[in-house]
Amino acid sequence: MLDFAIIGGGPAGLTAGLYATRGGLNNVTMFEMGMPGGQITQSSEIENYPGQLEVVTGMELMDKWPEQCKRFGLKHEMAEVKQVTKSGEIFTITLGDGTSQEAKSVLIATGSVPKPAGIKGEREFFGKGVSTCATCDGFFYKGKDVVVLGGGDTAVEEAIFLANICKTVYVVHRRDEFKASPHEVEKLDKFDNIVKVMNHTTEEIIGDAMGVTGVIVKDKTTGELKTLDGLGCFVFVGRNILNDTLKQEDGSFLCDTNEAGEVIVNLKMETSVPGLFAGGDIRIDAPKQVVCAAGDGAVAGIGAISYLQ
Repeated sequence: MLDFAIIGGGPAGLTAGLYATRGGLNNVTMFEMGMPGGQITQSSEIENYPGQLEVVTGMELMDKWPEQCKRFGLKHEMAEVKQVTKSGEIFTITLGDGTSQEAKSVLIATGSVPKPAGIKGEREFFGKGVSTCATCDGFFYKGKDVVVLGGGDTAVEEAIFLANICKTVYVVHRRDEFKASPHEVEKLDKFDNIVKVMNHTTEEIIGDAMGVTGVIVKDKTTGELKTLDGLGCFVFVGRNILNDTLKQEDGSFLCDTNEAGEVIVNLKMETSVPGLFAGGDIRIDAPKQVVCAAGDGAVAGIGAISYLQ
């Protein structure tokens, strides 16, 4: 039986494993289908992680984390977790292949994924011009025009990344001001090839058999429609919480959540279920920053030790 099961291999999960194993827990396994690192590995630019003087990609930042964590005994099982349940004092981790493992304590750190915008043409052209990862797909549009949808930090950061590759980057936002931090907006303003299309809604992503050809937007004030010509459309309009592992047979969640499906925790990352912790983007009020997710993991790892003692 595991002392501590960690579901998710991003900054929160890895840090929890580091603190739990270094703190004395022997049987600690992190379940992550792919390589550890989490969603941040897709980020094109990290410049605000404490102690990291050089601007690096998310992949570069996370490169050594798994090795450091495994040094103290953290095990990585490359498996999908379908469900977490609890009977008495013991948790059951049901895996994708139908097998299961038992654990005395659990951390849910499954994070979130990009949210679809729900725009006409988005699903039809996904992978054919529509993308949610500028780092992954930006190179395909080198010297071309692209459109970015969104006004938060991710949208602005990825627009800046694309501006270094593409001819013109149209940034479409439904409000008249960006939600992104002032520092990021200031950087965006320095690029002559970034065109801000503010106070506009996105009506449709259009294209042909070859893929996306443009995006139709609507001025919220005048109602005027216009087409922004571009071969790529990058969507950054928020994220969906990955909480399916907590769903029980009756459709309820194992622990308390809010209306958005985020797990409710206290300052110790404890959920409403004893022995069950949550950290990173899946929890309420998550700042969605690597350093914060890592902090959540440290708190949860220490908390698991205290709980088991």
